[in-house]
Amino acid sequence: MSVALQSALLERALVDFFDRLAAAIPTILTGLVFIVLAALLVKGLLTVLKAVLKRTMPGESPVYRQFLTTIVAVFLWFGVGLSTLSVVGLEGIAASLGTAAGFVALGVSYATGDMIADAVAGVYLLRDPDFEAGDTVRVGDMEGVVQTIELRKTRFTVDADTVVRGNADIEAKWTKVGDAE
Repeated sequence: MSVALQSALLERALVDFFDRLAAAIPTILTGLVFIVLAALLVKGLLTVLKAVLKRTMPGESPVYRQFLTTIVAVFLWFGVGLSTLSVVGLEGIAASLGTAAGFVALGVSYATGDMIADAVAGVYLLRDPDFEAGDTVRVGDMEGVVQTIELRKTRFTVDADTVVRGNADIEAKWTKVGDAE
């Protein structure tokens, strides 16, 4: 290949590249503006959510409010990501990612079903005024004093030992024996 032909091919490639780049600039700017506006909206919604959770759950540990906020944030940011792909003309990729994420979420929820059940039961136990640290309770054949209630598990003192149980096992079948002394 001659030098003149190589030079002409390189020149044509550069011209095509810059023409396509110039044609894509409005789409890129639209995507950037969308991301900035969506980020402001998501940040605002999360700030409002944090304030609402702080007012509606004042006695709860900040960890539980943060857990709820994080779940909402993940869904919002994922929606922003898919919407951004659609705004810049990549609807097919957005649809594929949305579908793939659905299958991944299904697999994760199946794999972590017990953990999710423990976390949901933990929220109920934490909100239950009849189940608190220091209470003596019976769960199945075990009777002990509640030491701590965490999101996924609860610790009991049984004689001189510490027994740890998953909250899903406790929430369905506990009985308060009496007040601890």
